[in-house]
Amino acid sequence: MIRTSFNDDWQTRPKVNPFAELSGPVAPFQAVTLPHDAMIGQDRIAPDGEVTMEGGAGAYFPGGVFEYRKTFFVPEDLRGRRVQFEFEGVYRDATVHINGDYAGQRPYGYSQFTIDADPYLRYGQDNEIRVEARAHQDSRWYTGAGIYRPVWMLTGDLVRIVPDGVRVTTLDVEGERAVVEVATRVRNDSIAIRTLDVAVNLRDASGAAVTGDITKVTVLPGEDAVVRSRLYVREANLWDVDNPHLYGCQVALSFEGEPVDSDGTVFGIRSLRLDPEQGLRLNGRTVKLRGACVHHDNGPLGAATYARAEERRVELLRDAGFNAIRMSHNPMSRAMLDACDRLGMLVVDETFDVWTSGKNGFDYSLRFPEWWERDVEAMVAKDYNHPSVIMYSIGNEIPETGSPSGAAWGRKLAEKVRSLDSTRYVTNAVNGFLAVMSELAALRGQRSEEGAEDGGGINSRMTDAGDMINYVSASDLVSRRTAESFAVLDVAGMNYAEARYALDRELFPNRIILGTETFPTRIDGNWKLVREHGHVIGDFTWTGWDYIGEVGIGRPQFATAENPRPEHTAPFPHLLAGCGDIDITGHRRPASYYREIVFGLRTEPYLAVRRPENHGLTPIGGPWAWSDSLASWTWPGWEGKPITVEVYSDADEVELLGNGNSFGRRPVGAEHRFRTEFEVVYVPGELVAVAYRDGVETGRTSLRWANGPVRLTAEADRPVVQAAGGDLAYVTLALTDADGTVHTAADRPVTVEVSGSGELVGFGSAAPASEERFDATERHTCEGRALAVVRPTGAGKIRVLATAPDCEPVEAVITVE
Repeated sequence: MIRTSFNDDWQTRPKVNPFAELSGPVAPFQAVTLPHDAMIGQDRIAPDGEVTMEGGAGAYFPGGVFEYRKTFFVPEDLRGRRVQFEFEGVYRDATVHINGDYAGQRPYGYSQFTIDADPYLRYGQDNEIRVEARAHQDSRWYTGAGIYRPVWMLTGDLVRIVPDGVRVTTLDVEGERAVVEVATRVRNDSIAIRTLDVAVNLRDASGAAVTGDITKVTVLPGEDAVVRSRLYVREANLWDVDNPHLYGCQVALSFEGEPVDSDGTVFGIRSLRLDPEQGLRLNGRTVKLRGACVHHDNGPLGAATYARAEERRVELLRDAGFNAIRMSHNPMSRAMLDACDRLGMLVVDETFDVWTSGKNGFDYSLRFPEWWERDVEAMVAKDYNHPSVIMYSIGNEIPETGSPSGAAWGRKLAEKVRSLDSTRYVTNAVNGFLAVMSELAALRGQRSEEGAEDGGGINSRMTDAGDMINYVSASDLVSRRTAESFAVLDVAGMNYAEARYALDRELFPNRIILGTETFPTRIDGNWKLVREHGHVIGDFTWTGWDYIGEVGIGRPQFATAENPRPEHTAPFPHLLAGCGDIDITGHRRPASYYREIVFGLRTEPYLAVRRPENHGLTPIGGPWAWSDSLASWTWPGWEGKPITVEVYSDADEVELLGNGNSFGRRPVGAEHRFRTEFEVVYVPGELVAVAYRDGVETGRTSLRWANGPVRLTAEADRPVVQAAGGDLAYVTLALTDADGTVHTAADRPVTVEVSGSGELVGFGSAAPASEERFDATERHTCEGRALAVVRPTGAGKIRVLATAPDCEPVEAVITVE
């Protein structure tokens, strides 16, 4: 079918009761271009106000019902053809009406779905499509709302290739020869038997022809037929994380030499193997997954899914040392899958956060029994041709996994996935603590007699949430209650349960484990377990990229008389979770560089400085919280005061130098958790860390204070962007000195003005708490930085003018082609 973008010329507004408009419109429509997040433009509400999505979990954004409409002309020559609308994602409980008639719906907010438009269209005249979406206390994180992913108009003849109807499977790889099967599903909606020619052609990344096949297919009226072409690719270039080679597949239908329909896809040739000794093998080579869990929001853009936003995230995560992404906890967008294919990033794609047991008052559990199969089918159909996808996750922290009924549901989901795609593995991100939560009292009683021997039993191990979860997860109770749920899987996904890794080697020798969610503060110990155990294939940190919602779970906290223990949720106006290796603007935080060192990917030491205002306080942040450190040596007002410097390194020891004076050497490396600390007095100038192994310098890094007048800089991520295809321009705004050192302590408001062939679609910073809006033209910097996101509107030049108090204006110019 012919695929045409259907993203322009929409209008949206909060939906109102039609009776309220009897005397005239009370909520005007606003023009928008899709993708669009209707929630991110709402004013957030403090908890004592109206009902929010889920308080701090939803970042204090209000829920609501939103409606979209678009008028479009349907030419007469489409009469008798097939017309469909493909929605990549609408959050949530979407209903679609065409010319006032109900045309379809989709309760799940993350599934791609298609609407048949033919019965409702008026040919040779204008038509109207309306879409409603609603979001209300149905999630544990910020979801956004509305038509947040692209929409397509599909047109084709009565005999055609169905959407996602071309599937490419690598049947065998041996040496440089690969066997590839192309399965094409052809539909016949006519009343006659049709016999057609099916031509299949494969091309390599340069566009050169590789191989092909022509066959005939007869399709009965009202039926589908699947045509399978078995092709042999000699000297195959395999897709790998280091060589993400992609092939193109084009399928053409014809009748007596006349074209009828065509479709194409991109795919990769690669092999997967899995066993408890060698773990996960990609093309015969063992690969340990250096994984990042990510939510679906794009920071200043909210949930709006632009192709460039997804690509940029994958680029930055890859550059930070990750080789795998777990989309948490919903199916990944097409755009991100495409980017993972191109950039060599492995993917664990996930279905649901809930099954039959709800986690919120109005969540998907209310719809799951009726819709789960269709949503699983939609995910697999979307993912099938993407070589980056290696595993499907059927759920996340599902409480039912500790019960026989839940295990039966898990078996249903796993077998459904396998029936649709037998080439990938199935996992489930099980939290053993949640799986037995109803029986924790029994476990507490069971251990009470052990108190004298183990220092207090389970209570003594609950001083830290991570210790508590791990202790319970490694219990015999969890072993018994989750055994069947794990047995239905190819890979046992475990959330915060590294205490099971070595244990299960003995208890369940055929079990292969993936750390589907782990605490960022424990990556050194976790990665050691991954490296030492063949049956443990990787680690996924929570999280690789920071996100909106679950506010403050990763924020540094310090003990006070009033609050001696950490609080899980931060108060309004907190906005961000604060636990990402990379912040919402794409800037790497100290934890990211520490992880890179632990992975063995960075030899230079890294310097991070704790905020002097918290010196001497007792940190009590939760297990997702890093220290309050910052890669800065600019602390005006703290001259002569004590300050703590953190140094990360895999070397034997590190030396710290301040303005050329040595503060001594300290041991570091794996035995010291790859880190050490120096207590010094703050003196402006230069701070240098030097790493040594066997007494020989292996690398050094430095921090300089920002000195002199503050300058405003503006730097675009690329000088040229495209007018179509979901491209964006990212402009980083920074406050620096004359040498380019960022003034992390000189924050101020920055105003941007976009002119020419573009429009501002997002403007923000990494400030964890702020009442400023992402759709405003003025934002305060955070630690000296802010980010403007611009959408091209046509060919030409985009000019982004930025101004700030006591700074000269600056301009970034981007060419749009």
